[in-house]
Amino acid sequence: MNAKWDKPKSKISASRKLSLKMLLLTRACEDLEREKQEREEEKVRYIAEKLPPLQLSGLSMDELQKICKQLHSKIDVVDEERYDCESKVNKHNKDIHELKLKVQDLGGKFKKPALRKVRVSADEMMRALLGSKHKGSMDLRANLKSVKKEDVKTDKVLTSEVGDWRKNVEAMSGMEGRKKMFDTGGGGQ
Repeated sequence: MNAKWDKPKSKISASRKLSLKMLLLTRACEDLEREKQEREEEKVRYIAEKLPPLQLSGLSMDELQKICKQLHSKIDVVDEERYDCESKVNKHNKDIHELKLKVQDLGGKFKKPALRKVRVSADEMMRALLGSKHKGSMDLRANLKSVKKEDVKTDKVLTSEVGDWRKNVEAMSGMEGRKKMFDTGGGGQ
């Protein structure tokens, strides 16, 4: 294979590409500057609309206090609006994040079909899991532990001896009882 065929040759020369890139960049810079100026003008217009210039010269103390109270009330209203806007933005950002996670989860997975109940014996299950390695049948009851009746009787006798806790209370009370407990290594049982 030739290297010519791997990458198609562009019909625009390199110098033309460079000049087009430069034109695009200068246009983008101009647009950014214009947007920045528009934002500044809008900010100045908004402030002039919401807060007219103050005339403080020649006012009495009562009038100045009244103006201060009005300004404080306006500040409270603006703070409430700012808080509401911030809470809305935070809520929307959280929702966007959750939706992005959902999209990622749904994009990589397929819908799982509902499974139906199938009766399979232990031998068939072992054959399916192990394949040819499985030999013989599997008797699950053979693996259970057998319990002798004598063991049950000795357990009952031990519990009845341990169950009477009143026998050793007086013997173990006081400092002598504590000493006996430590000497015997675990108590009076």
